[in-house]
Amino acid sequence: MDLNRLFGMLTRMFVRSAVNTGVDFAARRGKPDSKLTPEERRQARDAKETARKAQKLARLGRRFFR
Repeated sequence: MDLNRLFGMLTRMFVRSAVNTGVDFAARRGKPDSKLTPEERRQARDAKETARKAQKLARLGRRFFR
């Protein structure tokens, strides 16, 4: 494996992790899990699920419009 492919792979892994962390943070509205009420936990879970669906649709759209 050449260095360009390795660098690209590591970059994609880092960006994917950062995006997932950002979505999780936004879904919790910046609060730690221990301080969320049951209602806020449900809202955070629903927000994460909606974000995952949006990511899947974006991937599908990119694949479809190539």
